[in-house]
Amino acid sequence: MEKALGHRFRRPELLEQALRHRSAGTPHNERLEFLGDALVNLFMAEALYTQWPKVDEGALTRARAELVRESSLARIARDLELGARLTLGPGEMKSGGHRRDSILADAVEALVAAIYLDSDFETCRAAVLPWFEKAMAALPPPNKVGKDAKTRLQEWLQGRQKPLPVYTLISEEGEEHARTFRVSCTLAQPEIVTEGEGSSRRAAEQLAAEAALARIEATR
Repeated sequence: MEKALGHRFRRPELLEQALRHRSAGTPHNERLEFLGDALVNLFMAEALYTQWPKVDEGALTRARAELVRESSLARIARDLELGARLTLGPGEMKSGGHRRDSILADAVEALVAAIYLDSDFETCRAAVLPWFEKAMAALPPPNKVGKDAKTRLQEWLQGRQKPLPVYTLISEEGEEHARTFRVSCTLAQPEIVTEGEGSSRRAAEQLAAEAALARIEATR
């Protein structure tokens, strides 16, 4: 876990707390999440300010929102394989909480705070920035930031007079308060089929569209 995070904890209890959901009792990760949210926003604001020196405040704000939104943080959690390492209460375990975007995203923010409290600002930033490298690289050009993945995919296809994507619900699982949706995105030209999973059908469609855009970019 520490190798994946890029930080070796001097106080391992902070790591344990960051991975403990409130359903598993105290000390849980909600206070860490509060601090981590502020740190993540600052790290991303600074990184974007440096990467895009001529971009205005509005585009920077939209890009930061793209990087720190729940689904983006949940993808980082999956890259770090956090789901299997979370400590959840029996109810959340039964309902598949380790797969839920909101719980995964909260854990990422809590981990950022845990690293900060275990070290210092510079050490934390150096450990955390690599987690966001893929998301930073995948950002659209500044003038396109703010458009969601479905819109960007549709515009790309329409601009080349290609058929629009077809989104199909594959599965819907979990309790009423904790549903998980899996959706496919099918393109005819180019022939691409991707899938996305989220806490709503719309979120799953967005993730499937993002995956399709990534496949398109990879073949260009």
